[in-house]
Amino acid sequence: MAADLIAGFSSMFTPYNMLLIVTGVAMGLVFGSIPGLTATMAVAICLPITFTMDPGSGMALLMGLYIGGVSGGLIPAILLKLPGTPSSISSTFDGYPMAQKGEAGKAFGLAFVFSFLGGILSIIALILISPPLAEFALRFGPIEYFAITMFALTLISSLSEGSIVKGMLSALLGISLAMVGSAPIDSFPRFTFGMGQLDAGFNLLPALIGLFAVGEILNISERKINPLTKGNTPPPKMKGFGFSLSEFFSQSWNYLRSSLMGVGIGILPGIGGGTANIIAYATAKNQSRYPEKFGTGIPDGVVASESSNNAAIGGALVPLMALGIPGDTVTAMLLGGLVIHGIQPGPLFFTNDTDIVYGIFAALIIANIAMFLFLSMGIRLFVKILSIPKHILLPIILVLCAVGAFAENNRLFDIWALLFFGILGYLFLKGKFPIAPAILGFILGPIAEENLRRGLQLTQENFWPFLTEPIAAVFWIIALLSVVLKGWKNYHQKKSLGGT
Repeated sequence: MAADLIAGFSSMFTPYNMLLIVTGVAMGLVFGSIPGLTATMAVAICLPITFTMDPGSGMALLMGLYIGGVSGGLIPAILLKLPGTPSSISSTFDGYPMAQKGEAGKAFGLAFVFSFLGGILSIIALILISPPLAEFALRFGPIEYFAITMFALTLISSLSEGSIVKGMLSALLGISLAMVGSAPIDSFPRFTFGMGQLDAGFNLLPALIGLFAVGEILNISERKINPLTKGNTPPPKMKGFGFSLSEFFSQSWNYLRSSLMGVGIGILPGIGGGTANIIAYATAKNQSRYPEKFGTGIPDGVVASESSNNAAIGGALVPLMALGIPGDTVTAMLLGGLVIHGIQPGPLFFTNDTDIVYGIFAALIIANIAMFLFLSMGIRLFVKILSIPKHILLPIILVLCAVGAFAENNRLFDIWALLFFGILGYLFLKGKFPIAPAILGFILGPIAEENLRRGLQLTQENFWPFLTEPIAAVFWIIALLSVVLKGWKNYHQKKSLGGT
């Protein structure tokens, strides 16, 4: 293996391939940082360019785009409370409050350092254990996926600031909005009111950008803004990466746990980094000694989100390379890139195309290093965005949001959907309803419904196997324990407050 990896690095350490990787990372960071322009879109746009390249060079460019596209989402998430990609949703929860407190440099330092470390850990996992991990993931059918999804939905209580009832209502609204459009399996139209544009349902990106960004813009626009001032954000303080070595080592367990969760969730096809970062964040909050501080601007939340979403990259590549099954939308594009060159991923990929396999591993490592260098060089430039007056910055963000929503499917309807979700996000903020459970419900609701219906078809409408299948039963037990422990913790907190 060591000799193959050295050969892979030697194939990538040519001026041409290094230029392709660095260019891919730079383009990916731009795509990831602009709302609506995701890593999937970056790979889709550049895929035709790889037709004329050899397979190794083509994959070098695409790996750079993948790494950069996922990592770029942290820039607007921290600065503007706007997740550039679905993988950066929970980076807004503590990254943005840190920026508002004058700790934007520290938030950025933590984000890109632990993004880099999460990515490296996932690549090591990809190199060492991809075939056995992929074979285990094959045991997951609709019954197991439904159990996992229901377990993930129990984390809603952890994402509900204040009232759990409001969190549940928020999640139910997210699930309800996700049900608009054609039903899975039979494609029966639901809640479309005769509008053809709603047949495909609401797209995730307009919903995500609207709830987080447009809702926040509408909320900020209520405040009186003095055009002569540079906003109310304290000037950022920067020293090195913004954090000390003791702070770095204090996050070791949080990083390791979140990264392993990212790898594990990334392996499961169809779930991806958008869910991984929310689950890792909720787990970090549940396991913390000070869960009440989450959402106020603490490093733990940024570390959990950014290490998990980059770790999901290596996880998503495991089923692609070992079994030929794409783990998310980006790896589906990568599968197309390999097939174009006459390469079929799967068990024989590691024996028939060893040079391409280890070239991909080397390209991922080099791309992670390039991402780290780009972000570390730009950190002081990024924080200067906070000094732009709000009356100039907010209209620009709104235009970028509309462009991003339109660019996803080239539909004007998505801009109207963006405004609808923006107004909904504004109402959430005014009513003090948490937005995160709505997004979690919107993402996981369709996955749960589709796998429930497929599972019931397999069991001939019998729900009992959903509870008794070994892997599913384990997740049901974990879900039940998490709910009981959360209720027990809340009971003791209320009891202690009542006694004081």
